[in-house]
Amino acid sequence: MSIIVLKPGMLSSFQDLGRVGYQQLGVPCSGVMDQRAHQFANLLVGNDHDCASLEITLTGPSLQFTTACCIALTGADLSATLNGHPMALNRPVIVREQDTLSFGARKSGTRSYLAVHGGFDLTPVLGSSSTFIRSAMGGWQGRALKRGDQIPLCHPLAEDGLEDLALDLWSIRIYLPAALAPTVRDKIRIVPGSQWPDFTEASRKAIVQGVFRITPDSERMGYRLQGPQVMLSVPRQMISEATTFGTIQVPAGGQPIILMADRQTTGGYPKIAYVATVDLPVLAQMGPGDSLGFEVVTLDYAQALDVARCLAFNTLAQTLAPVRAHLLDHRTQP
Repeated sequence: MSIIVLKPGMLSSFQDLGRVGYQQLGVPCSGVMDQRAHQFANLLVGNDHDCASLEITLTGPSLQFTTACCIALTGADLSATLNGHPMALNRPVIVREQDTLSFGARKSGTRSYLAVHGGFDLTPVLGSSSTFIRSAMGGWQGRALKRGDQIPLCHPLAEDGLEDLALDLWSIRIYLPAALAPTVRDKIRIVPGSQWPDFTEASRKAIVQGVFRITPDSERMGYRLQGPQVMLSVPRQMISEATTFGTIQVPAGGQPIILMADRQTTGGYPKIAYVATVDLPVLAQMGPGDSLGFEVVTLDYAQALDVARCLAFNTLAQTLAPVRAHLLDHRTQP
């Protein structure tokens, strides 16, 4: 009752919504980069939204299933195939014993999310199954997947009636609310931070009018940007402050860094702005070499967008309730 890793891919690690509540102890939150794709994948297989998924980056793994289960892939299109045939994205899919899931060329996006009905059998650390590789914490042995790993599953499906189950799931129409539809934005929406006025007028204009490129040394901890120089009006020393997912900090060289899921808990660089939560998934699907700009919005507007996103997920969960019911009926009995 497991998944065997035949090839690990570039970076495949288990993530959930993060290790919340320990930043004061210096423990980063970690968690998924694209929360929207992660939650969608879990809903498609009848899981709770905080169940861990496998975050797959750019070059996907090759995985063999030793038991029947229901899976879903969301996020980036990395040319996934099941037994050599193209696999549908954004749908619950039944796999059987000895089936093999593989990935090919990147078509769009950067990160794909694999969810399995019932979840992966992982040992939580500080209340989370998220992998933080720098501290060898969480996930599967605190690291990315390796060839030969065997990942146990919590609730495989019974072999009887799989064909009928597959047909029942395929017949369910899935309507994705507009607030959750994947979008490609040239402008990432940001909210000015308290230190926004400390930057020169030219720098504030550069943030909203300039084009920045994500550099090759960007990863889950932070995206380093290359573009117009962003400078303080007067150089200053700062006491370290708490950081968040989406904080845009500016080192002395004037090239911004957007802090991402594996960010440090505190930072002493000035912070010019914060990425609106609703656009973090858009940013997570970008990668080295991609270009972006910024659009300033008010805090109230950013919060309204986030509320709309939450309401859309609630609506989607109700729409997908039949999926959960069908899968619960087909679990193997202990």
